[in-house]
Amino acid sequence: MEFDAIVIGAGQAGPSLAVRLAQSGRRTAIVERKLLGGTCVNVGCIPTKTLIASARAAHVCRTAREYGIVDRGEVRVDMPRVKARKDAVVRESSDGLNKWLEQTPNLTLIHGHARFVGPHRVQVDDRIFDAPEIFIDVGGRAAVRGVEGLPDVSYFDNSSMMEVDFLPEHLVIVGGSYIGLEFAQMYRRFGSRVTVVEMGPRLIGREDEDVSAEVQAILAREGIESRLSSKCLRAARDGPGVRVGVDCEGRAEDVSGGSHLLLAVGRVPNTSDLGLAEAGIAADERGFITVDHELRTNVAGIWALGEANGRGAFTHTSYNDYEIVAANLLEGAQRRVSDRIPIYALFTDPPLGRVGMSEAEVRKSARKALVAKMPMSRVGRARERGETQGFMKVLVDAESEHFLGATVLGIEGDEVIHTIADLMYARASYKVMQHAVHVHPTVTELLPTLLGSLKPLD
Repeated sequence: MEFDAIVIGAGQAGPSLAVRLAQSGRRTAIVERKLLGGTCVNVGCIPTKTLIASARAAHVCRTAREYGIVDRGEVRVDMPRVKARKDAVVRESSDGLNKWLEQTPNLTLIHGHARFVGPHRVQVDDRIFDAPEIFIDVGGRAAVRGVEGLPDVSYFDNSSMMEVDFLPEHLVIVGGSYIGLEFAQMYRRFGSRVTVVEMGPRLIGREDEDVSAEVQAILAREGIESRLSSKCLRAARDGPGVRVGVDCEGRAEDVSGGSHLLLAVGRVPNTSDLGLAEAGIAADERGFITVDHELRTNVAGIWALGEANGRGAFTHTSYNDYEIVAANLLEGAQRRVSDRIPIYALFTDPPLGRVGMSEAEVRKSARKALVAKMPMSRVGRARERGETQGFMKVLVDAESEHFLGATVLGIEGDEVIHTIADLMYARASYKVMQHAVHVHPTVTELLPTLLGSLKPLD
């Protein structure tokens, strides 16, 4: 059967692109082997942030006395109801996506596993489909690596944790990066004892040292234990639970008494069973599909979008991939993924918002730069809300006056960071923000004050 275009995978880039292609007059098929919406809708952003909201509600109840609210009742978390709420939110998103795709004219939704059997030929189960244009959006999954003994030990990853409807007594999390830390705070607030095991010398090692230290301190204040510089990780049964060895020579005390184990040690692309070799599509040694700045593969007429191309592991970067491909293909634009400014967030409480270069990256670049840093305790909104943990930091090019990057670790940091990102895309001087008038009392209103304290980066 022949189509004008085939989209493989219904993650964040695929559905929107498929609809646009269909609307352009192309007879289009979108193939999904499992869940519409991919990671974000089903086991990533939407469900985890829904769970985080429930965990924050429990935390607010427990700390209500600090705000003058007296509740003599015991705060109890009903995990089946927490999961049911999460499932309902996910179902609303996935049902809406399914309805959108099925009702789009000129678009065929095909359920099944797609695999290349030629450069422009795809097999889905026992059916063969051909198209001159093919778009790959197969996403990724949790990596299972770095820990000996896993075949003998039960463990969760970010996907299987979505089925948990009980409270682990002691959750041991291997991996002290973004996914692991969100689960750590979430389950600590639900009531679990939580231990984070990280092979590196600090949490979220890609961040600046002051960010890592402050995040660890924030989690420690809530009772989350961190075991850093853990080498030669090995898991073993410990009665009904699990024990995690953290030292090659056995000199460091194991993490024992864990009731459940969660692996959060990275991601791998879903390309090993895609038949890339049969289509002649190039990939790197990790399985990420090689693409150019316009997301084209080495095979004419085939593009790769989303997590599987290795150019971004976020929902917003995947969606931007769709925007780039659609604009270039359907509108004659010349958008490039290399024009994208890195931006992301860690959704702990308080959140971490990050854009552009870190301080370490700026120092490595050896450019003349200015830096300013301010504790959140100076922000009126933070004091009023009783949430003064964290800090804000900005980096500016001393010659062009353009922002190089920023960190907002604190209340509403995941929202505030966009004000800086917009000026970075506009390539505006930091003085535009410094001279602006912002609403009081907000977090953003302190950014001009912060910029007034810029000094040379030593």
